Amino acid sequence: MNQWHRMTWEEIGHLPAAGMDAALLPVGATEQHGPHLGCGMDSEIAAQLSQKVSEKTEVVLLPTLPYGCSIGHSHSWPGTIALQPKTLIDVVKEIGDWVHASGFKRFFIVNGHVSNFAPLRCALEMLRAEHDDFMVALINSGTLSERVRERHSQDASDWHANEAETSLIMALAPELVRQERLKDSDDPDRTAGCVFSHPVNRTSTNGVTGKPSLATTDKGQELFTWMVEDLSTLVKKGMKENPPLAQGYFKKTVPV
Repeated sequence: MNQWHRMTWEEIGHLPAAGMDAALLPVGATEQHGPHLGCGMDSEIAAQLSQKVSEKTEVVLLPTLPYGCSIGHSHSWPGTIALQPKTLIDVVKEIGDWVHASGFKRFFIVNGHVSNFAPLRCALEMLRAEHDDFMVALINSGTLSERVRERHSQDASDWHANEAETSLIMALAPELVRQERLKDSDDPDRTAGCVFSHPVNRTSTNGVTGKPSLATTDKGQELFTWMVEDLSTLVKKGMKENPPLAQGYFKKTVPV
């Protein structure tokens, strides 16, 4: 597997010339996940998913970014370490700048935390505007296909530390699960019908949204298999994609 941090500069430099011009960046978070899950859950899922996809596609795997935009979790529970949206934008934009400078033309961002999406999308906009030959894809791990989206939201549309996420961690990193806390960790989704987007301390009593008590290792393994299959398909498709039109970003269209 091509892991960026394990390769020399010569090995990295040879890849684009040999036809592998894509890199994959897993982005997670460090935040509370209720009384039953470790705070690094989002990063763990993003990292393991991206590693499996890298193995299947040979796309270069960048080190996981373990901090994200988690400010919505408030200070009600210890454990969250959050970046401001503008900080995450700058960090990912600058990572992308250096990936591009190394000769790579395709940049897949695999997002493991829902609230990262807006700043990551801003970083995407900035990268493609600055680097005319750089294609950037932003893929959310929990919604990367319809079947994955449905499984994540079966017990909560605003899922967090719910059955699906707990099942995934049971399968991928069981040491992050506190089994003795599962039975009393369920908390209902209170976001239905809300006009405003409220911080987690105003929608959950314990940092959970959903029913982690229903989680099993088998459910998690099935879901993870779907995620690897579906993300690999997206990445392979992206490896063959070119812009629909060969128009330069700064080229002005001349009126007919």
